[in-house]
Amino acid sequence: MEMMHQSAEKNICLTIAYDGTDFFGFQSQRGSGLPTIQETLENALEKLTGAPVQICGSGRTDAGVHAWGQVVNFYTASTIPPDRYPMALLPYLPDSIAIREGKAVPPGFHARFGAKNKTYHYQFYCGRVMSPFYRRFACHVPYAIDVEAMNQAASYLKGSHDFRSFCAAATPKENFIREIYECVVEADHPEEPCLVTLKIQGNGFLWNMVRIIAGTLLEVGIGKRRPQDMPALLGLGDRRKTGKTLGPQGLFLYEVTYLE
Repeated sequence: MEMMHQSAEKNICLTIAYDGTDFFGFQSQRGSGLPTIQETLENALEKLTGAPVQICGSGRTDAGVHAWGQVVNFYTASTIPPDRYPMALLPYLPDSIAIREGKAVPPGFHARFGAKNKTYHYQFYCGRVMSPFYRRFACHVPYAIDVEAMNQAASYLKGSHDFRSFCAAATPKENFIREIYECVVEADHPEEPCLVTLKIQGNGFLWNMVRIIAGTLLEVGIGKRRPQDMPALLGLGDRRKTGKTLGPQGLFLYEVTYLE
């Protein structure tokens, strides 16, 4: 739903990071009693500005999913300088939510509809014993994985494809075509050698798409699938043939970019 606003109001854009572990996703579920990122942020903004605020996010994240670069915008008559929002909101937000940047944007800017592409990261922790420091932020894989094979498989996903094999069966979409610009698996984390990260950037993503891609690539990494099986999986259009949907704790909305 489009936000209603007066011409005198400023359009403010915030870049947000959050630990989604204790939230039931980004989107507000008012009346349910369940905490969400949107509702928590709107309540904080209302306390700060003294007026109700409706925010628009670049996209939803599911329960337990994190963000480093979620983007929202809202209209306000408040005189608070846009770059002061990160500090001004501190007393009203839990420690699990941080405002990384605040800025004024043109009146027509829309965090969702103006997005050019999004980048997600999915983290695996590949050690026999799970690190307590990553238990909320990575999928535990208690054995070594073949990163080179995963990268070979990931390369087949680049480009424009029908991704209905890689989204939740109940996804309410008619168009499953998405374009993937980058899909790589990296293990070069000198500070944490057990950490492996899938980095994927595209013009849009379907429901659970990244978590299913991560689950399918993991099966390649442990030898249950061959890298060259990926084109056939794309062509089948059958969710039952691809890997499991991995848990939300490893997934981050890392960055959203916009047309200039």
